[in-house]
Amino acid sequence: MKDFTIVNRKTPILAFALHDGHRIDESLRSYLLLDEQGRAREEDPYTGYMIADLPVTTVAVHASRFQLDLNRVKEQSVYAKPEDAWGLHVWNGLPIAAIEELNTRYEAFYTEIRLLIEEAVKEHGYFCILDVHSYNHRRESPFKEADSETHPEINLGTFYNNKKWFPLCDSYNSFLSDSKILDAQPDVRQNIIFKGGAFAQWVTGNFGEDGAVLSIEFKKTFMDEWTGIANIPHVNNLKELLHLSVSFLQKN
Repeated sequence: MKDFTIVNRKTPILAFALHDGHRIDESLRSYLLLDEQGRAREEDPYTGYMIADLPVTTVAVHASRFQLDLNRVKEQSVYAKPEDAWGLHVWNGLPIAAIEELNTRYEAFYTEIRLLIEEAVKEHGYFCILDVHSYNHRRESPFKEADSETHPEINLGTFYNNKKWFPLCDSYNSFLSDSKILDAQPDVRQNIIFKGGAFAQWVTGNFGEDGAVLSIEFKKTFMDEWTGIANIPHVNNLKELLHLSVSFLQKN
């Protein structure tokens, strides 16, 4: 089974859910130390659902980031040691051959994405990527919330974009701030917790003159990250916000 699915609608806007996946290959499970719940807390569930029916090109990753993290540089995309994965012990004696195979799959992903972006630029003259993620609200325990002063409801990672796109980044930040989530305006700030990952850096490093990456990190107030249970109206509000984002970006 392929690690990811591309739905190419040949639009200049592309939406990604790089960390939505939970799947671990059957051939690798005997080496896996981390349990289901431990993995799920650091994955980005529901982000694939949020982008699924956007009227743009979408890329959803099905394999868990604990198998292959496509938002890291290749050398760090397989979590070889606990410090690669928030102190979590992921693998026990993962064979070199398996790591090499995962590295090949990493390269295959980026080859396809390069072609996808090149096609968008050729057809439209530019591109814009919505790089959709989520981040922990109660990482330490089910009862301890992240400090809202340092953890905005939405962290917008824009740091690595070419300066020519900074006005667009600021406009999009304002658009998100003026939106409504559960009938309240969200706290949206740029580059507070996350500035954008290796994927954003790769895109802007290769195509920065032609387009921007908006890395959207939704704080996991929309779910209980310790049980996996979501607040469905909240999730659907975020899904609708992404639909509105597409309309906003098409006009800007």
